Amino acid sequence: MDVFIIGITGGIGGLLARRLRSRGDVVHGLVRRDDQQAELAPLGVNARVGDLSSMTVEQLAAAFGVVDVIVFSAGSNGGSREVTTAIDGDGVVKAIKAARLAGVERFVLVSVLPESWRERNLGDEVECYFAVKKGAEGALSRSDLNWLILRPSLLLDGPGIGTVSLGPAEFHARITRDDVAATLVELIHEPRIGRQILELNTGTTPSEEAVRANVCS
Repeated sequence: MDVFIIGITGGIGGLLARRLRSRGDVVHGLVRRDDQQAELAPLGVNARVGDLSSMTVEQLAAAFGVVDVIVFSAGSNGGSREVTTAIDGDGVVKAIKAARLAGVERFVLVSVLPESWRERNLGDEVECYFAVKKGAEGALSRSDLNWLILRPSLLLDGPGIGTVSLGPAEFHARITRDDVAATLVELIHEPRIGRQILELNTGTTPSEEAVRANVCS
């Protein structure tokens, strides 16, 4: 498959790119600097240099080119309101419009479980992050694209365990970025899953089986 990743230099995006390349897929991505483009070249990734927050819809559509699916895994991780709005909110809306302009129908958004950190006393900027994420989900779900929203649990670094729990409603715990990337690979390669919101947590089911179990009959 031909996949374009927004957020390819991030934790999930980088792992996803490597997994897709090892499977033989063609991978493109958006990076902000020339040195990042050079670092991805040896991996066989065709990275385009551009700033999501300042690019026009037309420029972003041109960067997409002709691909099978766009994966949006970029995020501010609860940073300043300005960055959160520009990336997690306006960035998603811009990418949706650019996907339409480029003629790309499939769009996968990596979001966040709504229950994340709700047991904590969250600051205003993190609350803003959750609100903006929800708004982006709404924008995508109301679009005419063949969309998929994946809400992973609290993200951890380190190697994955290879098993997950995936469905329309999952408990909030923790999951490695590696297991999220592995699940994304399977979702990208499963055309029968679309226009769905799926939540992802650590579990006991291999990623491939978990994805197949969510195919609507």
